[in-house]
Amino acid sequence: MTVTIRNISVTCTRPGGFNLTIVRVNTSEPGLYGLGCGTFTYRHEAVAHVIEEYLNPLLIGRDVSRIEDIWQMMNVATYWRNGPVINNAIGAVDLALWDIKGKMAGMPVYDLLGGRSREAVPVYCYAESGDLDELVDQVKAWMARDVRHVRIQLSRDPVQAASHAPQGAQDGYYIDPQEYCRRVVRMFDYVRTRVGDQVELCHDVHERVAPSTALWLAKRVEPYSPLFLEDLLPPDQGMWYRHIRCQTSTPLAHGELFNNPMEWEELVKERLIDYMRAHVSHIGGLTPARKLAALCEQFGVRMAWHGSPDMSPIGYAVNLHLDMAVANFGIQEWPGVPEPMAEMFPGCPYIKGGYAYVSGKPGWGVEFDEKMAAEYPCNKEKTPWIEMRLPDGSMQKP
Repeated sequence: MTVTIRNISVTCTRPGGFNLTIVRVNTSEPGLYGLGCGTFTYRHEAVAHVIEEYLNPLLIGRDVSRIEDIWQMMNVATYWRNGPVINNAIGAVDLALWDIKGKMAGMPVYDLLGGRSREAVPVYCYAESGDLDELVDQVKAWMARDVRHVRIQLSRDPVQAASHAPQGAQDGYYIDPQEYCRRVVRMFDYVRTRVGDQVELCHDVHERVAPSTALWLAKRVEPYSPLFLEDLLPPDQGMWYRHIRCQTSTPLAHGELFNNPMEWEELVKERLIDYMRAHVSHIGGLTPARKLAALCEQFGVRMAWHGSPDMSPIGYAVNLHLDMAVANFGIQEWPGVPEPMAEMFPGCPYIKGGYAYVSGKPGWGVEFDEKMAAEYPCNKEKTPWIEMRLPDGSMQKP
């Protein structure tokens, strides 16, 4: 008997400082449903609207087993394709359908993808401070917990950068790219000297510097053997990686802003990056993500899926199921799951030492407490660092 989609519901909630978008696909089989994450925290209502008003009526009555066909149909249903709103809407439904397929099969999703390539997933955790000694202490604290990969970041000082702006300059979150790069080099030198070589260090640039400055930075941190520098450049300037690649051995990670296959195709085929950092729901869900992983494997690019704090535990679980299965896994970002988020999502992934684990239950293995979610409504407060400006007051485009 064919199991079909009965309806699709969306819940937006904010249990940990970011607006989350959770999708539930209910089926014709009593008690059988799937959960997906389509979080685009800055446009959560737009994603919810697309799902409720367009995808829900489009998909009612469809066979839940035909995931590939449904994905292709959703992808062309708007005629014009891609973009973070459309992709997250499609991705959330796609993830929920894979959750259903795992539950129907009685298997975790990683088994549907070919089974485990590893028992658990190595992760990198966060250390961030404006004080270098405090930063070192944070790294050492992670090392004491047997975490061997840490992202180090210096807290920005937007007030100091804004002090150089001309009279009448717009309000915003100011950054001086040249000073930022000098601070990053000092940071790597200070931290590496004090923690030694038994920990891998990486850093996220967040696309905040010009291409020539990015090259300067990549060359200057090379002596400190970083795991990688992330997102040196914005997606529309990816071909600059060719110039950077031929002048430094610093590993390069890129991709958290990707939402169109044309943004990654040449970077992968020409081996211009070492790690792929795409965000699974932003590129449309598991269906395109597993294809991206296969493409990267052919060209020696390792996977390091985006796993930022503005994701739900369902999104983290999706990353980890992919990580468990693919051969070309590299490393997984892990920001931690704060309370009350862990309580809201029973079965959410967890870390022990330097590894993340999933529950191993069918599907994603994560549940969602909708009643609890209603107690944490979303808001539309302005995110200060999104309006980032250069010292002359002009916008800085990520």
